This record gives sequence, structure tokens and C-alpha cells, in this order.
Amino acid sequence: MDLRTLRYFVAVAEELHFGRAAIRLHMSQPPLSRAIRLLEADLGTTLLNRSAAGVSLTPAGATLLIEARNLLEQSEQVRARVTASASLTVGILADSTDPGIVRLADSYRRQHPHVTIHIREADLTDPTCGLRSGLVDVAITRAPFDRTGLQVHELREDPLGAVLRADDPLAARDRLTLADLDDHPWFQFPPGTDPLWQSFWNGGQPREGPIVRAVQECIQAVLWNGTVGLAPLGHHLSDELVVVPVTDLPPSRVVAAWSDDNPLIRTFVELAATAYSSTAPAPE
Repeated sequence: MDLRTLRYFVAVAEELHFGRAAIRLHMSQPPLSRAIRLLEADLGTTLLNRSAAGVSLTPAGATLLIEARNLLEQSEQVRARVTASASLTVGILADSTDPGIVRLADSYRRQHPHVTIHIREADLTDPTCGLRSGLVDVAITRAPFDRTGLQVHELREDPLGAVLRADDPLAARDRLTLADLDDHPWFQFPPGTDPLWQSFWNGGQPREGPIVRAVQECIQAVLWNGTVGLAPLGHHLSDELVVVPVTDLPPSRVVAAWSDDNPLIRTFVELAATAYSSTAPAPE
């Protein structure tokens, strides 16, 4: 005896008509009749009197109707209490204006209005946004990074360009290669930062330059020191900065990452995949 079967029985008991109950339940009548007969067989008693005059409740059926209503009401209360206390902490890598995040927030809020979402925006020193330290349940971030113990789902690929000051001689070029940027300083992250992450944002080569932790520090390093950084094409920057495509760089992959597998996270990742599938930045 499960809750679905009890809902079937309550509908028939309240309508006292299998046809009307089937319409109410948005199902056909034969499977409804079978479900009620299986319920009677399971309980070992007749719940409904069936005759040409119609349907009526037996004493056992009247008792079950009272108990079934109570059980169904309790189940809804349990569902409401559980969903009201459900929460998810999402880590975002300094990119909360990404249109993918905006679309994801909208779709998740509409489909799961009772889940409380907490947002933690991480700086550039931790590409897992706090996953390893247990600060977040799931992260929307960029690869590559050490995946040990993590599950990762790719959401989107973004082509990259070099961020340059507008008066840099290279800023007038349509395209660049990594070799064109060899004489510039490059951003560096603090010691202890994931080496895969550091190597990617250095174009796969050892570089020298100022240590930064946040996007604004990167921008200021470009403006003040002519430092080279990398950014996805199509992201809006100030008029003093230019992003020039770099032809021999792999794209930056936006990913969802998580460690514990549970229904809330699975649903979040599924919605993220949909939200990001149509949000690739337009090339400049």
C-alpha cells in the first residue's frame, strides 16, 4: 500500500464513481479499477460495494478513507517541511554577471521555489570555489584544476583573448599568438594555487608578473603596469582596455563541479547545462 494507491482510493471514495475519479486523477478507468482491486486484495477486505446503482463504501472502506486522508495530509506536511529546510550553497568564480548564471538562477528559482540558495563568490586563487574546504556544495567555475575527488560537467567553451591596455601597440592587432606576448609581464597567483590553473592562465609557460587574487586586481595591473591577462572574448571591459583574440590558446571551459551526489545537486547541474547551452559570449 503506497501513497499513490491511497490517492486513487480517496478519489474513488469521494466521487463514488470510477469514471469521475479517473477524470479527476487524469488517468483512464481500467488501471484505476485494477489498482483498487489490488488494494482490496492487499488488505484482505472489500472497500467498495459495486452495483448497477453505483459505488458505496463498506465499513472498512469508510475507515480507510479517514486514515488515508490523514496519511496523505501528513505526507504533504512532511514534504513541505523538508523542502522548506532544503538549501544549497553555490560557489561562483568571480563571474556572477555571466548570462549563464542569470538564466540558471531564473530557471532554478521557478522550478524549486522552496530551496534556499546561498551564493559564495570566490576569488581567482581557488578554482573550486571552496569545494575542497566544504564551503560550497556545487561550483560554477572554469577548468582546468585538480579534479581529484570531484565530479565535473562541462557547460560551455569560451575562446580567449589577451587583455591589453588600449595604448599598447599590440592592442591594434586583429589577432595575436602567445609568442607576441612573451615580452609582457603576466598575472601570477599566490603560492599554493593549483598549478594546473596557474599554468593555463599563463598560456602553458612559466611567466613573471604581479601576484593577483581578484578580477579587479587583474584589471588594475593592466592599467598601471601593462600586465597581460587572459579573458573570454565578448566580456565587457572598460574603454581603456582591449581584448585581442589569441589564436594558439585553448578555450576556457565553464564547468559545474561537485563532490557529494544528491538529488538537489543533480537537478542543479541539469538546469545549469540547459542554462549555459545558449549563452556563449559573442566573439568580438
